[in-house]
Amino acid sequence: MRDESDEHLMLRYQQGDAGAFDILYQRHKGPLYRYLTRLLAHDQTAEEIYQDVWLRLIQARSRYQASASFRTYLFQIARNRALDHFRSQRRRPQLATHDPADTDELPDAQQLDVADLVHNHSCLARLLELVRDLPDAQRDVFLLKEEAGLSLQEIAALSTENVEAVKSRLRYAIAKLRTGLREFLT
Repeated sequence: MRDESDEHLMLRYQQGDAGAFDILYQRHKGPLYRYLTRLLAHDQTAEEIYQDVWLRLIQARSRYQASASFRTYLFQIARNRALDHFRSQRRRPQLATHDPADTDELPDAQQLDVADLVHNHSCLARLLELVRDLPDAQRDVFLLKEEAGLSLQEIAALSTENVEAVKSRLRYAIAKLRTGLREFLT
């Protein structure tokens, strides 16, 4: 069952196979959570929407049709929930300024190069700041590509834009990020 496509697993879940849902959850929990935490400024809000996305997927399972990729379907739910949140708050999305994968565990001190750590931390902080400052459409495409791992075609289907518009937004976003990270790239 682990080699089955997401779409087939979702159809099995639709027919009552809870194990198929477990596999889907394991496959997509990381990218979905990272996408939401990067898009939303507050961990609590990201966590609430993350849980709501899975709940909505469960509730909608009887209506699921494998006409598009499961990832596109899942991230469409997430994107819609985030947009609903932004509308209800009537404010611009804020990108989280920390890495949700951070833990309290530190590597062995003998393996640390403090200069590299400071450089890497500064670079990451600058990248997060630059992503936060991207125009909304560019930020959304960039996060769906990099955090969610969606293809340009999937992003186009999800956003109801054509592939060329998605490519253009991604190209502009990457150019802005490269320009802003120039000092770290030399």
